[in-house]
Amino acid sequence: MKYSRVFINSLAYELAPVVVSSNELESRLAPLYQKFRIPIGQLTALTGIAERRWWPKNHRLSDGAISAAHKAIDETGINVNDLGAVVYTGVCRDQHEPATACRIAANIGVSQDTAVYDISNACLGVLSGILDIANRIELGQIKAGMVVSCESARDIVDSTIDQMLNEPTMQNFAQSLATLTGGSGAIAVILTDGSLPLKNERQHQLLGASHLSAPEHHQLCQWGLQEKGQHLYREFMKTDAVALLKEGVELAKHTWEHFLTQRDWLVEQVDKVICHQVGASNRKQVLSALNIPSEKEFPTYQKLGNMGTVSLPVSAALAHEQGFLKKGDQVSFLGIGSGLNCMMLGLKW
Repeated sequence: MKYSRVFINSLAYELAPVVVSSNELESRLAPLYQKFRIPIGQLTALTGIAERRWWPKNHRLSDGAISAAHKAIDETGINVNDLGAVVYTGVCRDQHEPATACRIAANIGVSQDTAVYDISNACLGVLSGILDIANRIELGQIKAGMVVSCESARDIVDSTIDQMLNEPTMQNFAQSLATLTGGSGAIAVILTDGSLPLKNERQHQLLGASHLSAPEHHQLCQWGLQEKGQHLYREFMKTDAVALLKEGVELAKHTWEHFLTQRDWLVEQVDKVICHQVGASNRKQVLSALNIPSEKEFPTYQKLGNMGTVSLPVSAALAHEQGFLKKGDQVSFLGIGSGLNCMMLGLKW
C-alpha cells in the first residue's frame, strides 16, 4: 500500500487516572506466590513493567474515546462536518451492538453522511483503522476521518487474578502472566488529505504500509468468554507467551523485509520506530531481529504497560511531545498482534 495524499494531523490521548503497580498486583497473588516460592518483584523482573494505569470502576469505554476525540478536534480546529468517517477500533467495546463508534460520533456531532462503524484486529486495531481511513482519503471518497479507541484492563486482570488463586498451578501462572501487564488509555487520530484549513501545523505524511499474517497461530493468545454454568459466563484471557514471541518475531522479520523493499528504504534510512508496547523481552528480541538500534525506539511500557490498540499511537504522541520524533524524520510504526498479524507503516514526520 502506497499513499500520496494522506496526513496524520492529530494524535490526541487520554491516560487512565488510576496508577497500579506490579507489586500491588503481586500482593493480591500472595497465596500463589507463597506456594511456589515466587519472590515479589518477579512480574517487573520478567516484563520490565513497574506500573500501569486503569480507569475507575464502572468507567464507560466510549467516555475515554470521546474525551480523546474532543482533544483532537480542539487541537486541529477541524470542522466536524468534514469528518467523512469515524471508526472505533478497540478490543474493548461498550456492547456487542450498536457499534461503539455510534455513541462517540453522536457526542461529537458528526453529519448524517459520515460513515460510523467499528473495526476489530486485536492490538492492531488503531493501525487497521488508520489504513481504512487512509484508503478512503487516497481514493478521494473523503477529505478527513477519525480513528478512536479506548482500552480497559481492570476487569480482565481482576478476573484473571481470581482465576489464578482458584487454580494455583504453574501452568496457569505462565499463561496468565501476560494479562497482568495490561494497562488502559484512549486515543483519537485525525487523518486528512492535507487540503483543510487546520489551526495546528502537524502534517505527518503517511507514505505506505505493509502487512503479513500467520493465522495458523490464532490460538496463541485468546481473550473472550468461557461458559462456567447454565447461562453463566466468565471472562478469560490466556497467552502462550513463549510461542507468541517466537512466532511474532518470525512474522515481524518477514514483514520488515517486505516493508523496506516496498518503501525502497535501507534499515539505516529509518530514523525512528514506534513499536507496539508489550514488555522488555519483546522489545529486545524484536529490535534485535530487525537490526534496529534501541536508541531509535521510544519505549513506554515501563509506566503504561500494554494498552492494546492504544499503546502504539499513545507512544507516538508522547514521543512527539518529548521531541523524540522530529520534523522530517522517516518513521516506522511497527505492530504485531495476536492472530497473528503484523503491520508496519511508514511516515514522514
